[in-house]
This record gives sequence, C-alpha cells and structure tokens, in this order.
Amino acid sequence: MALEPFANSKALTFGVELELQLVSLSDFDLTAASPDLLHLLAQKPFPGNVTPEIAESMIEINSSVHSSHLPLLAELLEIRDILVAAGDRLNIGLCGGGTHPFQHWSEQKIYPKQRFQELSSLYGYLAKQFTVFGQHVHIGCASGDDAMFLLHSLNRYIPHFIALSASSPFVQGHDSLFDSARLNSVFAFPMSGRAPFTLSWDEFANVYFAKMEGTGIIKSMKDFYWDVRPKPEYGTIELRVCDTPLTVERAAALAGYLQALCRHLLERREEPPVEDDYLVYNFNRFQACRFGLDGAITHPKTYETMSLREDILTTLRKMEPHGEALGSLGALRHLSTAAQEASDATYLRRQYEEQGSAEGMVNAAIGRFRGKR
Repeated sequence: MALEPFANSKALTFGVELELQLVSLSDFDLTAASPDLLHLLAQKPFPGNVTPEIAESMIEINSSVHSSHLPLLAELLEIRDILVAAGDRLNIGLCGGGTHPFQHWSEQKIYPKQRFQELSSLYGYLAKQFTVFGQHVHIGCASGDDAMFLLHSLNRYIPHFIALSASSPFVQGHDSLFDSARLNSVFAFPMSGRAPFTLSWDEFANVYFAKMEGTGIIKSMKDFYWDVRPKPEYGTIELRVCDTPLTVERAAALAGYLQALCRHLLERREEPPVEDDYLVYNFNRFQACRFGLDGAITHPKTYETMSLREDILTTLRKMEPHGEALGSLGALRHLSTAAQEASDATYLRRQYEEQGSAEGMVNAAIGRFRGKR
C-alpha cells in the first residue's frame, strides 16, 4: 500500500508528546499502573490526549496543536496538574527523565495492545529495555518537500536538542557517564538513526518508501525510529531525540526553540543540506549524548569543532528575531539560562549525591515535575 499523501498542515504549528514515568510512592520504583491511571483519567475531559505506551509503567501525553509557546505551556501545565491529582488518588508519582535510574527491564509488563504485543514478539528483550522516556515535537509543514528540507536541514542542530533535554544519566542502578543514555536504547533498533537523504517528497514516498515496503520489513512510518521522521498523516515532521525533561516548562521551551529554528531554516539563507553533512552526524550526536552541554560539535559544512554549549547559546541569540515574531522569546530565554547553568542530567546527579540514594533522587524528580524547586 502506497504511503498516504502528505496532509495539509499550517506551517510552523506545533505540538508535543511526552512519555512519563509512573512511580510507586512506597519504593520509588516503576509500577505497572497505566491501566488504572488511564481508567481514572477517562472519567473526565482531558486536555490534549493521554494514551498507553509499550510498558505499563509509562504513559504518553499529547498536546493540542498550537501556534505559539505560551498557549502550549499553559496546556502542558494544566495536563500536569490533572495527572498529579490523579496520581495522588492512586498513590502514584509521575515524573520526567529519560530513564528510571534503577528499574529492571525484565520486570516490566508489556501493555496489552496488539501493536505493543507484536513489537515485543519481534524485538524480544529490546521491547522491555525500551522502557525509556522521550519527548517528541511535531512541526507543521506546508508541503512534503518542505518537510524533507527541514528534516535534513535540522541535522546540524540535533545535538542541541539532545544536550538541552538530557536527563538520563543513570541506567540499571549505575551512573552511565552519559548525560543521555536513553538514546543508546533507541539506537539498538534496526530502523533507528537518520532518514535517507532526499529533498523530494515524491522520491521519498514513491521510491524509497515503496522499496522498503516491498521488502516486507516495514508497513508504515511507525516502523522507522529515526531521529527526525516525516508524519504525512499529520502534515508534520517529528523530532524524536529529546529525553523527557524534568519539567513541562523545559518541554514547552524545547518546542518553541524548534519552531524558531524551522522558521529560520525555511528562509533558506543557510547553505542547503547535502548528503555529506552526515559525515559528522554520528560523532556530534555521540558528543551530545555522552557529555551533554560540555560536549563538542563539528560543523557539517566547515568541519570547525566548537563547544556545544557556546554553539547553542550563539544560535539561541540568532533565533531571537524569529522568537519575537512567533511569540516564543520566553522559550529561548529559558533555554539560554539552562545552557548557562545545569542540565537535568546534572541536577539528577546532584540530587543523588545530596539525597544519598537513587530513591531520594527519584523523589526529587517527582517533586520537580509537580513544580517544586
């Protein structure tokens, strides 16, 4: 079956998806509480949408479609407050963070949904190891060609989003020494990485996708776990590299930054993307995962290596005219402060030291999600 046409979508509209941890307030481990939580939430109207994820110890929330930063932030704050209240009734804590620090993947339960069961059957233990938590951001595109242009133009900035969202330093009870260890779990899947290089929607849909479908390996765009992928049914591209931040304020700011970047890139004042840009892509992505804001980045055009933190701060300043036009200056300023101070990964490591235990660190993350400092 051919890939569906690229849907009509208003350019630069945006929305987010957040995968959240469900934590027992007795031992601060993950708990298979999503069936009970979803049942409780279904009893009243819910802003946006809330759905199960592959493991019963996680849920996904989806915002509505927005045009600017502040309405998105307001909706995410409302969603957070509803989730916290529901969690309190069930003695469940909700929090962000790309990984839970000490859960054991073998103890996770696959949610009883046909697609999740099929993924578990296909990928074996990788499905349970995929109990990791990410933020996805959708950006509306006026056409499929614009979508492919943005998808590949963003390769230069992918490390920014990894470093600014990094919140997964601990894995299976140990400090991984990565700021974003979550992405190592994603990279284990055969259809992860980056999309093939083409700037033509027709070529992507009718040549590449048609060939891949013909192999029998994939059936839909959901089978690709790329860092950025097109979503033709929505008329968007979807950025998938972010860890779920510890606060919804950070999540909204990341979406505002991506919107501003896409507005800038669509002006087409930068050199257009080419296949050779990806020569440095894996190195840059590794640097951001391993070292976060303290990593280095190699420019795909000039091969100049620079501080990732400084590159982020320089780019945020460059995006200010776009932020002003889009109503997202607050998002850019939030991220500028974050880049100059400490990432969520640094916060979690500090809490581990101050609280004296991983359980105390999780409790601090729960409080941070609720809006406590």
